[in-house]
Amino acid sequence: MHLLAVAVTTAALLPGALGLAHAQVQKMRPGLWEHSVVMKSQSGQMEAAMAQMQKSMASMTPAQRKQMEQMLAQQGVAMGPGGNTNTVKVCISPEQADLDRIPPQEGCTQNVQRTGPNSVAMAFSCKGPQGQPPTTGEGTMTFNGPTAYTGQFKVKTTSNGKPDQLDMAQTGKWLAADCGALKPAR
Repeated sequence: MHLLAVAVTTAALLPGALGLAHAQVQKMRPGLWEHSVVMKSQSGQMEAAMAQMQKSMASMTPAQRKQMEQMLAQQGVAMGPGGNTNTVKVCISPEQADLDRIPPQEGCTQNVQRTGPNSVAMAFSCKGPQGQPPTTGEGTMTFNGPTAYTGQFKVKTTSNGKPDQLDMAQTGKWLAADCGALKPAR
């Protein structure tokens, strides 16, 4: 189950990295953003954990499933139908969009280098939350204006005491100026 937690945490981390990377290329549009991440682990453990989680959700009563989906939605998270896709919605305030740099999440460091007019290379390192092993990663992002991007990342962690790697393909798109009930990202 650790790889599943790493996958969801990393999917949540990368939108923050997006703000940092995007600010160096051009300012991102404030409002509601949707970040979709397709992940594949070398060990296959993350996919097994995702399949088990979906099986558990399928066996819930409609009321229990709705409650679980609402709980995830309040955090801006939705699970994709394939089991290896996570969708995270993030609200970016106008003040955050105007910053030259959005700070990394607590316990993480980031290094971002501009590699072209619309692209950046980045590396990050995060301490493991709540007794989990640390996670490191690197990748590239290409921006299609202030409202969309694509990225490829390799994330290294430890699962069941063994090194593992998640290969991630991420896309992001701006959805709306109004974030609705979702609060701005911290």
